[in-house]
Amino acid sequence: METSLRFGGDSKALRIHAKEKLPIDSNTYLQVHGELDTRFGAPSYLSAVIRHFYPDLSASLGVGLQYDRREKLRYSVRGKKSFPVTTDGLLSFNIKGRWDVDKEFKERKSRGAAEFTWSVFNFQKDQDVRVKLGYEVTHQNKLGNEVFDKVPYLQIRENNWTFNADVHGRWNVRYDL
Repeated sequence: METSLRFGGDSKALRIHAKEKLPIDSNTYLQVHGELDTRFGAPSYLSAVIRHFYPDLSASLGVGLQYDRREKLRYSVRGKKSFPVTTDGLLSFNIKGRWDVDKEFKERKSRGAAEFTWSVFNFQKDQDVRVKLGYEVTHQNKLGNEVFDKVPYLQIRENNWTFNADVHGRWNVRYDL
Protein backbone atom coordinates (compact mmCIF):
# COMPACT_ATOMS: atom_id res chain seq x y z
CA MET A 1 0.00 0.00 0.00
CA GLU A 2 1.23 3.47 -0.89
CA THR A 3 0.58 6.16 1.70
CA SER A 4 1.27 9.88 1.74
CA LEU A 5 0.69 13.00 3.81
CA ARG A 6 -0.80 15.93 1.89
CA PHE A 7 -1.34 19.60 2.61
CA GLY A 8 -2.59 22.38 0.35
CA GLY A 9 -2.86 26.13 0.53
CA ASP A 10 -6.67 25.90 0.32
CA SER A 11 -6.92 23.58 3.33
CA LYS A 12 -6.47 23.98 7.03
CA ALA A 13 -5.83 20.31 7.68
CA LEU A 14 -3.37 17.59 6.87
CA ARG A 15 -4.81 14.76 4.79
CA ILE A 16 -3.67 11.15 4.95
CA HIS A 17 -3.90 9.41 1.58
CA ALA A 18 -3.64 5.67 0.90
CA LYS A 19 -3.63 3.81 -2.43
CA GLU A 20 -3.60 0.12 -3.24
CA LYS A 21 -3.28 -1.53 -6.65
CA LEU A 22 -4.80 -5.01 -6.87
CA PRO A 23 -3.71 -6.91 -10.00
CA ILE A 24 -6.39 -8.41 -12.23
CA ASP A 25 -4.04 -9.52 -15.02
CA SER A 26 -0.60 -8.46 -16.28
CA ASN A 27 -1.82 -5.12 -17.70
CA THR A 28 -4.99 -4.50 -15.65
CA TYR A 29 -5.54 -3.72 -12.01
CA LEU A 30 -8.11 -2.36 -9.61
CA GLN A 31 -6.82 0.83 -8.02
CA VAL A 32 -8.48 1.77 -4.72
CA HIS A 33 -7.58 4.90 -2.84
CA GLY A 34 -8.94 7.10 -0.12
CA GLU A 35 -8.13 10.15 1.89
CA LEU A 36 -8.75 10.97 5.55
CA ASP A 37 -9.13 14.64 6.44
CA THR A 38 -7.61 15.15 9.89
CA ARG A 39 -9.66 18.31 10.46
CA PHE A 40 -12.96 16.42 10.31
CA GLY A 41 -11.66 12.97 11.24
CA ALA A 42 -13.59 11.48 8.32
CA PRO A 43 -12.89 10.30 4.77
CA SER A 44 -12.90 13.17 2.29
CA TYR A 45 -12.29 11.08 -0.83
CA LEU A 46 -12.76 7.43 -1.85
CA SER A 47 -12.19 5.96 -5.31
CA ALA A 48 -12.18 2.61 -7.11
CA VAL A 49 -10.92 2.50 -10.71
CA ILE A 50 -10.17 -0.36 -13.07
CA ARG A 51 -7.10 0.67 -15.07
CA HIS A 52 -5.74 -1.06 -18.13
CA PHE A 53 -2.29 -0.33 -19.53
CA TYR A 54 -1.30 -0.61 -23.16
CA PRO A 55 2.52 -0.92 -22.91
CA ASP A 56 3.07 -0.94 -26.70
CA LEU A 57 1.24 2.41 -26.94
CA SER A 58 2.56 3.95 -23.70
CA ALA A 59 -1.08 4.56 -22.80
CA SER A 60 -3.65 3.72 -20.12
CA LEU A 61 -7.44 3.80 -19.76
CA GLY A 62 -9.43 3.77 -16.51
CA VAL A 63 -13.11 3.51 -15.57
CA GLY A 64 -14.45 3.85 -12.05
CA LEU A 65 -16.38 5.48 -9.22
CA GLN A 66 -15.34 8.19 -6.82
CA TYR A 67 -16.85 9.73 -3.71
CA ASP A 68 -15.86 13.26 -2.75
CA ARG A 69 -17.19 14.94 0.38
CA ARG A 70 -18.23 18.01 -1.66
CA GLU A 71 -19.40 16.44 -4.94
CA LYS A 72 -20.70 13.12 -3.58
CA LEU A 73 -20.73 10.06 -5.89
CA ARG A 74 -19.42 10.43 -9.46
CA TYR A 75 -18.55 8.11 -12.34
CA SER A 76 -15.29 8.70 -14.20
CA VAL A 77 -13.39 7.70 -17.33
CA ARG A 78 -9.75 8.68 -17.77
CA GLY A 79 -6.99 8.13 -20.28
CA LYS A 80 -3.33 8.99 -20.68
CA LYS A 81 -0.84 8.74 -23.55
CA SER A 82 2.89 9.40 -23.38
CA PHE A 83 5.19 10.35 -26.26
CA PRO A 84 8.94 10.10 -25.65
CA VAL A 85 10.79 13.23 -26.79
CA THR A 86 14.29 11.88 -26.23
CA THR A 87 15.57 8.38 -27.03
CA ASP A 88 16.45 7.70 -23.37
CA GLY A 89 12.83 8.43 -22.34
CA LEU A 90 13.82 11.01 -19.71
CA LEU A 91 11.90 13.77 -21.49
CA SER A 92 8.35 13.00 -22.58
CA PHE A 93 5.23 14.78 -23.75
CA ASN A 94 2.02 13.51 -22.12
CA ILE A 95 -1.62 14.09 -22.90
CA LYS A 96 -4.32 13.08 -20.48
CA GLY A 97 -8.03 13.47 -20.20
CA ARG A 98 -10.79 12.75 -17.74
CA TRP A 99 -14.57 12.87 -17.83
CA ASP A 100 -16.71 12.79 -14.66
CA VAL A 101 -20.47 12.73 -14.31
CA ASP A 102 -22.72 12.72 -11.25
CA LYS A 103 -24.94 9.76 -10.44
CA GLU A 104 -27.96 11.36 -12.17
CA PHE A 105 -25.88 12.10 -15.32
CA LYS A 106 -26.76 15.82 -15.07
CA GLU A 107 -23.55 17.49 -13.92
CA ARG A 108 -20.58 16.81 -16.19
CA LYS A 109 -16.97 17.80 -15.77
CA SER A 110 -14.18 17.15 -18.23
CA ARG A 111 -10.54 18.06 -18.14
CA GLY A 112 -7.62 17.62 -20.42
CA ALA A 113 -3.96 18.40 -20.01
CA ALA A 114 -0.79 18.47 -22.04
CA GLU A 115 2.51 18.40 -20.19
CA PHE A 116 6.22 17.93 -20.56
CA THR A 117 7.87 15.65 -18.01
CA TRP A 118 11.61 15.71 -17.44
CA SER A 119 13.20 13.11 -15.16
CA VAL A 120 16.72 13.57 -13.80
CA PHE A 121 18.12 10.49 -12.07
CA ASN A 122 20.91 11.07 -9.52
CA PHE A 123 20.50 14.85 -9.72
CA GLN A 124 22.71 14.64 -6.67
CA LYS A 125 23.82 11.42 -4.99
CA ASP A 126 20.69 9.35 -4.21
CA GLN A 127 18.43 12.20 -5.30
CA ASP A 128 16.06 11.88 -8.26
CA VAL A 129 14.12 14.87 -9.56
CA ARG A 130 11.15 15.08 -11.90
CA VAL A 131 9.75 18.33 -13.28
CA LYS A 132 6.38 18.63 -15.01
CA LEU A 133 5.25 21.72 -16.83
CA GLY A 134 1.75 21.59 -18.22
CA TYR A 135 -1.44 23.27 -19.30
CA GLU A 136 -4.85 22.04 -18.13
CA VAL A 137 -8.27 22.93 -19.52
CA THR A 138 -11.33 22.16 -17.41
CA HIS A 139 -14.93 22.28 -18.64
CA GLN A 140 -17.83 22.01 -16.24
CA ASN A 141 -21.52 21.90 -17.08
CA LYS A 142 -23.72 22.24 -14.00
CA LEU A 143 -27.43 22.47 -14.70
CA GLY A 144 -26.93 24.33 -17.98
CA ASN A 145 -24.17 26.66 -16.73
CA GLU A 146 -20.88 26.11 -18.54
CA VAL A 147 -17.55 27.11 -17.07
CA PHE A 148 -14.11 26.84 -18.70
CA ASP A 149 -10.84 27.18 -16.81
CA LYS A 150 -7.40 27.19 -18.44
CA VAL A 151 -4.50 26.76 -16.05
CA PRO A 152 -0.75 26.41 -16.60
CA TYR A 153 0.84 24.34 -13.79
CA LEU A 154 4.16 23.11 -12.45
CA GLN A 155 5.12 20.03 -10.45
CA ILE A 156 8.51 19.37 -8.88
CA ARG A 157 9.16 15.98 -7.35
CA GLU A 158 12.27 15.11 -5.37
CA ASN A 159 12.40 11.51 -4.10
CA ASN A 160 9.47 11.47 -1.62
CA TRP A 161 8.50 15.16 -1.79
CA THR A 162 6.16 16.63 -4.43
CA PHE A 163 5.23 20.30 -4.82
CA ASN A 164 2.41 21.38 -7.17
CA ALA A 165 1.48 24.96 -8.08
CA ASP A 166 -0.56 26.75 -10.74
CA VAL A 167 -0.93 30.30 -12.03
CA HIS A 168 -4.05 30.90 -9.91
CA GLY A 169 -1.87 30.67 -6.78
CA ARG A 170 -3.14 27.23 -5.76
CA TRP A 171 -0.48 24.93 -4.35
CA ASN A 172 -0.09 21.71 -2.41
CA VAL A 173 2.71 19.57 -1.08
CA ARG A 174 2.85 15.80 -0.66
CA TYR A 175 5.21 13.52 1.26
CA ASP A 176 5.20 9.83 0.30
CA LEU A 177 5.81 7.60 3.31
